Amino acid sequence: MMLSIENLEVKYGNIQALHGISFHVNKGEIVTLIGANGAGKTTSLHSISRLPPPEAPRVIAGDIRFNGESILKTKPDQVVKDLHLALVPEGRHIFGNLTVMENLQLATYARAKGTDFEPEYQRIFDLFPRLHERRKQRSESLSGGEQQMLAVGRALLTGCNFLMLDEPSMGLAPVLKYELFRKLKQLNDEGMTILLVEQNANLALHLAHRGYVLDTGKIVAEGTGEELLGNPEVKKAYLGG
Repeated sequence: MMLSIENLEVKYGNIQALHGISFHVNKGEIVTLIGANGAGKTTSLHSISRLPPPEAPRVIAGDIRFNGESILKTKPDQVVKDLHLALVPEGRHIFGNLTVMENLQLATYARAKGTDFEPEYQRIFDLFPRLHERRKQRSESLSGGEQQMLAVGRALLTGCNFLMLDEPSMGLAPVLKYELFRKLKQLNDEGMTILLVEQNANLALHLAHRGYVLDTGKIVAEGTGEELLGNPEVKKAYLGG
């Protein structure tokens, strides 16, 4: 397996966000974490990516292993540069005062100097043709869907082979949601391993090979996407059925 979360507990001050959760992601899979707001989904991604919390100091117990090695002491920049693991954060966090092209170029900063990135830029533009059309525009002028495409493209240009996404469909019109998820499927078909946090459980479970349901910091259900779509409790709580 590529990623293994083992009895992970996370506390922010007196608040316990995760209560000993365990899950894994195999190479080449799409795995999704679904659950209500506050369930611990984003905390899971931030713990894996080693991003420092903006709130109270974070205390972690358990282990996070990537390709068999513990990464609890790994710095965030090493997670991206050395482990080739990238996060597309909730809210996108692009640099609005920079052009599309400048945002993409920034993502290559820590990679080997002298590398010819033109084929990789072209790959992003082939994947998201709208970004090519708008490559000279300031990013703040893009639509929400275009900004999400840029956020994904920027993550890919770090050279990652494991992509994490936090609520990528948030705020997007339905047609753009489906277009984005088709692109994620294409990336997976090309070999990208994906860990997806998504409130649109129906969309996520149709895309994912496997999924885990988080509820107040605990995993309460797991299975294939098909199994979870047919689970009566999951349907009632998250699928409107």
